[in-house]
Amino acid sequence: MHDVLAKAETYLKNDVAPLANRMDGDPSLLGHALSGLGKLGLLALRIGEPWGGPGLDEDSFRSFQESVARTSGALAFLQTQHQSAGSMISKSENEALKAEYLPCLSDGERLLGIGFSQLRRTGPPIMRATRHEGGYVLDGHVPWITGWTFYPEFIIGAATDDGRSVFGVVPFAPTSGISFSEPMRLAAMQAALTVTADVEGLFLPDSKVLFVRPPGWIQDNDMINITLQGFFALGCAQAGLDVVARALERRPAPFIAEAQARLQAELDDCRDRVSRARPADEDGPSTEERLATRAWAIELAVRCAHAGVTASSGAANSLDHQAQRVYREALVFTVSAQTPDIMKATLERLSQPRG
Repeated sequence: MHDVLAKAETYLKNDVAPLANRMDGDPSLLGHALSGLGKLGLLALRIGEPWGGPGLDEDSFRSFQESVARTSGALAFLQTQHQSAGSMISKSENEALKAEYLPCLSDGERLLGIGFSQLRRTGPPIMRATRHEGGYVLDGHVPWITGWTFYPEFIIGAATDDGRSVFGVVPFAPTSGISFSEPMRLAAMQAALTVTADVEGLFLPDSKVLFVRPPGWIQDNDMINITLQGFFALGCAQAGLDVVARALERRPAPFIAEAQARLQAELDDCRDRVSRARPADEDGPSTEERLATRAWAIELAVRCAHAGVTASSGAANSLDHQAQRVYREALVFTVSAQTPDIMKATLERLSQPRG
């Protein structure tokens, strides 16, 4: 496990970090960085060795995710779609599908995105699956799919009439039954190319179905994953403090050093809290505690990014400056995988009065 993380850290430091600012707006550079992860066998880290992956434990994988977010938010945002897809396929009961995809994911021979955030929405489903002989017919709208032109396929989520959720692999390219929008204009991570999809009469054969989950599954899964997405915010926070450190090198003012030390100490405490805030057993942290911890990580990412802007002075207003990029990335990690409960906890923390 240590060798995998060391290999990733070396690649991120030497090959990705110097290009991170340019990568944020250049899909070709971002694609090159994604390909580099594949060449090192780092694109399916939670898949076990029998299927070609290293089978990283949870702590090691989250450490990797934090490191990528610290280096490049765009790369973190893009690669995690594929990592999530691989993890989902590995949990499928469709053995033929697993045999087809899993051996090809770690090195990027096959790449997939995900598109099922619509299942979190309240009200009538906007993406439906109707059972037909040999599979399902899909109709509706997918509001968010990242990785256009990077990923030839993606895992779609659709609701059945009885409230269950169907997950399956579909083309991430225009074909009969599915069309895609132009890439969205986003404040950050534009290069990851996020689009929407309109689906009408798309047939999903059983051979491409991962699984069918019971009603409320995604909400239950979100409660399990409350703090796991927080590692991206931690990486963003550390990136903000990296900017502060560079500013300190140029201007060795004691007040910058003091601010950096205080924020680093808080970040270390927050990282420890996030690492421990898992619903492992009855003695583990409550849901309220985990929500509060996620909100802390989010707020800390924004404050550290803001500290990077402040310490960089007027230069931070340049789109080419690292502080500008990290500040915008904090926005994305604030709302990534956001649920109403996470929104509430974040707003409660942000609205606490301060003297």
